[in-house]
Parts: sequence; C-alpha cells; structure tokens
Amino acid sequence: MVILAFDTSGPYCAVALFWPDMGRIETTIEPMEKGQAERLMPLIQDLLARHDVTLQDLTALGVAIGPGNFTGIRIGVAAARGMALGLNIPAIGVSGFDVLRHDQPQATALITAPRNMAYVQNSDAGPELVATDPALTGLWLHDLPLAEQITRIAQIAAMRGHHPQPRPAPLYIRPADAAPPADPPPVILP
Repeated sequence: MVILAFDTSGPYCAVALFWPDMGRIETTIEPMEKGQAERLMPLIQDLLARHDVTLQDLTALGVAIGPGNFTGIRIGVAAARGMALGLNIPAIGVSGFDVLRHDQPQATALITAPRNMAYVQNSDAGPELVATDPALTGLWLHDLPLAEQITRIAQIAAMRGHHPQPRPAPLYIRPADAAPPADPPPVILP
C-alpha cells in the first residue's frame, strides 16, 4: 500500500509518499506564492522517481481541500480527482481542521484567514469565519510545520481509504475575492 498526498492550499506545494505498513513517509515541500499548477505534477513525478514508485503502485490519494487559497485548493482537488479517475484509485479529501484535530478530535481548530480573520471549528460543528482575537484558543494550523501537515494528510487518507469516500471537493468558508464580471453574459441563440 502506497499513499500519495499533496497540498496546494497555501503558498507552497507539499507532496508526500506514505507506506502505512512500514510507517515510512517521504515528503517534498516547495514554498511559492503562485505557480502551484505548474509545479505540482513535476514535484509528484520527482518524488515518485526518487523512491522507485510508479503511478500504478499507488493505492490511494490524499488531498488538502481547504480552507485556504481559493485557486490553490482548486488545483489540488482537480489534480486528485483526475489522477484518481485515471488510476482507478480513491481520492480522499482532508481539511485543515482534520489535520489539526488528527490527534485531538475534541480540540478547537483555528486556521488563519485573510483580513485579520480566522476559520474556526469546534469539535464536530461546522466551520465558521470569525474576527481574529487574542482570546481565541485552540490548535492553530500555522503552528504545525508543513512537513507534519502533509504527513497527517497522508495518514488520514490511509485511515479513510478502507471505506468508500465521496469525491474530494473544495472546502470554501467564504466567497472568493474575485468579483463576478459586471457585464451580463452573452445571449446564446437557439
């Protein structure tokens, strides 16, 4: 069993190979503000080649579904869904909240959001967007090193891979920053 996990939801591309039977994990992390779409597949190919793993050796995929960078999340989820379809293996979506609460399921999970806000999830309640406040306590994603984050995505995917999973979908808590076009769309004639 070999799990490939990746995360493009922040200013980086993080990729991991996980062998659950051996407890072995190998990671590659490349910081970047943009360009995840162009770098994700080469990073995956390089990691696979360095460890003599082929795409056909993979048994499941784990992918970060957010919250995070709108475009980055879409890149990762689209790549996972496409690869899963082509390889006929499951793709398992893992949220940042799942990553934080992997070892402490009852903890409050906090993820930094733009504009002095934070994404918060308490136990099994749905996530919400709140103003950042020094009184907010819990587990902050930015306190967890990226190598540990991608490792947990792979581990969670391995645990969930034994049961049918829905296709990964982006976890958006707030709308995208991009504004819809002001002009109405063209009319399509019959």
